[in-house]
Amino acid sequence: MSRGGFSMTTRRPRIAIITGAGSTRGIGFASARLLGAAGNRVVITSTTDRIFERVAELRDEGIHADGVVADLTDEAGADAVVARALDSFGGVDILVNNAGMTAVSDSFAPGVIGRTVVDHWRASLDRNLTTTFLMTRAVTGVMQAAGYGRIVNVSSVSGPVAAYRGDAAYHAAKAGIVGLTRSTALETAAAGITVNAVAPGWIDTASASDHERRMGAATPVGRSGTPDEVAHVIAFLAGEGASYVTGQFITIDGANSISEERGA
Repeated sequence: MSRGGFSMTTRRPRIAIITGAGSTRGIGFASARLLGAAGNRVVITSTTDRIFERVAELRDEGIHADGVVADLTDEAGADAVVARALDSFGGVDILVNNAGMTAVSDSFAPGVIGRTVVDHWRASLDRNLTTTFLMTRAVTGVMQAAGYGRIVNVSSVSGPVAAYRGDAAYHAAKAGIVGLTRSTALETAAAGITVNAVAPGWIDTASASDHERRMGAATPVGRSGTPDEVAHVIAFLAGEGASYVTGQFITIDGANSISEERGA
């Protein structure tokens, strides 16, 4: 018997790491709540102390949770997150690589390709692609030793299947996540590890701009998606029932990327 993709006969609770979970209205925190509600232990991360507020909220809901502040663009930061999961709960079974975003300050403001500075390019790849690589590398040995693992990478429709003007670095990084997902899936399949990617479209998170919400309203569904809707797909891929799904890329965009009649 199963619920939400999780076996009800699991020998022990699974331990999940979810990165980029500092926002109350983000995909990372929504995923942590859903995975925690299914009985998993969760370790969540962000770059600021607000992560401990999210830990408190999860614990108030009866979820076994711990948190750590870490810079995941640095090897030591990724290793510290895995160490916290091992110390707090004794293992790592699930990794949700959600950390990453578009430009976060005027210092690295996005621009057209002819005016993109190298520092912005490198910073965007570090935030969105290197974080995913370092966390994946940090958990792979633990999962291989256990003979079990679920890795879910949060990519985007922007880069792999679509694009908007003005941020080539972000698009390149998110497309790179798909290549990393497929390569890692092949290398770890025999060890009982699955590696998949999800590609959200216009999602109404706390950081969504008015422009992004207008774009969401123009999708075939007629609205932006919610963090919970993305989290449910992540939870399926992170569950034991998804044991034969690996190396895949699932788009969550309300059919926006397949619509041809934009002027209708």
